[in-house]
Amino acid sequence: MGALDERVAVVTGSGRGIGRAIALRCAAEGATVVVTSRTAVDLEAVVAQISAEGGVAHAVVADAMDREGARLPVLAALDRYGRVDVVVSNVGGSVGRTHDPFEPDDGSFERTLVLNVTSAWWTINAALPSMRDRAWGRVITIGSGASRHTGAAPAYTTAKHAIVGLTRQLAAATARHGIAVNCVCPGWTNTSLVDFERIAGRQGISVEQARAAAEAESLQGRILEPEELGGMVTLLASADGGGITGQVIGVDGGYKV
Repeated sequence: MGALDERVAVVTGSGRGIGRAIALRCAAEGATVVVTSRTAVDLEAVVAQISAEGGVAHAVVADAMDREGARLPVLAALDRYGRVDVVVSNVGGSVGRTHDPFEPDDGSFERTLVLNVTSAWWTINAALPSMRDRAWGRVITIGSGASRHTGAAPAYTTAKHAIVGLTRQLAAATARHGIAVNCVCPGWTNTSLVDFERIAGRQGISVEQARAAAEAESLQGRILEPEELGGMVTLLASADGGGITGQVIGVDGGYKV
C-alpha cells in the first residue's frame, strides 16, 4: 500500500530535476502520474522509468508559458483518468537577463513572473473544479529560499514571494471544499539549474568558492539532492496531509535560518 494509491497526480516541470524526482516518488507511492514539460525526450525517460518500476505515467508535452499549454496536462488527466487529485506546480526559474535594477528592462521581468506565478495559477485553476466536485484535493506549489529571503534577482525573488501569497489565498478559498494547498521551499538543490560555473563567473570567484558559499548558507552546510523533497510532497499530497494547509515549508537543510 502506498500513500497515494488510486490518486491521480499532475506534476509540472517534471522532465528533470526536482519535478522529475517528485514525479518518481509519487508514482512509487502508488499515484498515476501525468508528467509535463516542453521536452519530449525528458518526459519519455521519466515515463519509461516509472513503467519499469511498475507504475503508471502519461506524458504531456506543453509550454507552461502559454495559458492553454499550462492547462493542457490537467485537461489530459481529466480526459484520460476522469479526475485530478493532486497538482504539484513545479515550473519555475528565471527568464532572460538577471534583471539588474539599474538597467532598462527588456521584458524578462514580466516573463519570469509568468513562468513562476501565472503559469502556476493557470494549471491549478484548471484542476480546482474537479477537486471541488470530489470534495478532495491537494495542491503543492514549489517555492524557493527566495520565497522567504532576499538574495536572488529581483524578478525571481518577486515571483517566489508571490507564490507564497497565491498558496495562502488559495488555501483560504478552497479549504471548505476539502482541498489543502501548501508551498514547499527548497534551498540550494543539485539540479541542472544550479550552474556554479556561471555563478562563479558572475561573482568573479572560483567554482569551488561559489559552491562553498552556497553550502554555507544552510545549517547543514550542504546542497540537497532533488529526491529529498519527495517525502514532504508525498505527505502533503496524501490523506495524512489533510490537516496541513496554507503552510510554507522549507526542505532546505536550514537555509538562511
